[in-house]
Amino acid sequence: MTAVTCADADEAVDGIEDGSTVLVGGFGMAGMPVDLIDALIRQGAKDLTVVSNNAGNGDTGLAALLAKGRVRKVICSFPRQTDSWVFDELYRAGRIALEVVPQGNLAERMRAAGAGIGAFYCPTGVGTLLAEGKETREIDGRAYVLEYPIKGDVALIGAHRADRMGNLVYRKTARNFGPVMATAATTVIAQVREIVETGTLDPETVVTPSIYVDRVVQEAARA
Repeated sequence: MTAVTCADADEAVDGIEDGSTVLVGGFGMAGMPVDLIDALIRQGAKDLTVVSNNAGNGDTGLAALLAKGRVRKVICSFPRQTDSWVFDELYRAGRIALEVVPQGNLAERMRAAGAGIGAFYCPTGVGTLLAEGKETREIDGRAYVLEYPIKGDVALIGAHRADRMGNLVYRKTARNFGPVMATAATTVIAQVREIVETGTLDPETVVTPSIYVDRVVQEAARA
């Protein structure tokens, strides 16, 4: 399978529908596909459910999408931090829904979606508010809670390099949630710093194979 190389970010996000579940890579701003998020703002899709590690930083990237009122619900691990004022204001005003998921569970629920796992038992969250209303089970003397996969209609991820087929290489901590999100969405769109010819990348460094990637766009040059 060969990914489509898009001319710009606007072409890359074309067709994302209202009400979509969008997986957004990044740990803070590391690996955050800002060009794709900005293009999604311009594209106009609304009533979105966004799955990400946190609920936006400052006024850019994911925070900018929230500020436009396009997001109905956020599923994340860290909704509040020193620069999450956009989300904080929306949540306190009752204008956005929140589902908090422990970080490991968040990654595993997306991995389960990509692996075709129907559900799994996990000890994280047992006995807390996060387990309320969920099925629990004792296994080998330990309590577990049943968790279900998180599948996206679209994944927006950031990578370092792609080849013309769409094989992806990440840079250091910018790798974070990108690889697992790429397996868990129907349409995967990758923003990369550089697109190289097929055969240029060392196969041993490829983390996300092209079979998972639908569209690739080179990020805009920074001033």
